Amino acid sequence: MLDAKTVEAMFTRGDGSYMCARWGRPIAPVVFGVEDETLSVMKSALQALCHLADHDMAETDPELGVNLLMFFCREWDELTAVPDLDKLVPGLPELLAKLEEGDASQYRAFRFEPDGAIRAGIVFLRMKGEALDTPADVLALSQAVLSMLTWSETAFDAASPLASAPDGTVVLKPEIASLIRAAYDPVLPAASDDPATALRLAARMDH
Repeated sequence: MLDAKTVEAMFTRGDGSYMCARWGRPIAPVVFGVEDETLSVMKSALQALCHLADHDMAETDPELGVNLLMFFCREWDELTAVPDLDKLVPGLPELLAKLEEGDASQYRAFRFEPDGAIRAGIVFLRMKGEALDTPADVLALSQAVLSMLTWSETAFDAASPLASAPDGTVVLKPEIASLIRAAYDPVLPAASDDPATALRLAARMDH
């Protein structure tokens, strides 16, 4: 299992701030730029993670319509052609230029409820190079994991949250599954910027 120090690092950003937040409402996803088959795989992965966390998934959000938007593209500038995306993401041209300059493969941002819980999320994925060779189920499961909590940008730099089962299928590592379950425990706050929360998360993982 992960110790409290490791858990804390997984939610600590580059500027040293800590934030662990979970979704406060059912996740209503929409995926753009993929084949129907991949769309089904993506939604199945999200459904599996919601089931793991004992959290709900929905077809629509009564207030927002959809609250998790995922965009797949080959080149970053393709996203400039998406109608009204600049209204959802202020400063979109500058952001895309920065992603291009940094040769980034993905971008993720969340909006939050008054209590700090996740209200909505937006994900950009550039399908190029290594990402293009990644099997759909692996890509879907990894993105589902990254969408469930406000992980640090470097949370999975050292080790993937996924592993290969004996039969060759890709599964979520038990310790990551346990951490997600712990973070969705209703006894814990929906969001916390106090690093001491990592102690409570680690303690619940043991159970």
